[in-house]
Amino acid sequence: MEENINIIKSVGIDEREEIIVDFARWLETASKEALVYEEGKFAMASASMAEAMRVNADELARDNPEKTERVLQQASAMMAQFKAAYPHRVISRSLH
Repeated sequence: MEENINIIKSVGIDEREEIIVDFARWLETASKEALVYEEGKFAMASASMAEAMRVNADELARDNPEKTERVLQQASAMMAQFKAAYPHRVISRSLH
């Protein structure tokens, strides 16, 4: 994840857009996992950020790379904070 943030300034617009969409997917996954842990506030915040990133991916990719880098750093910080609180990933979401 960090390597994607570091290369954002040196890649083209198409690659930037792909990186942004990848981060949005990771945030959506973290949002779903947060619901399993009953972390509604984090789930809502990460889902909202993921949606905003996905909707604005083209604009972010064409904008100033420093702005895009800041957005990706914020997304990375959110995911790191959640992973620190819940280091064990959810293997299955099925209920018995």
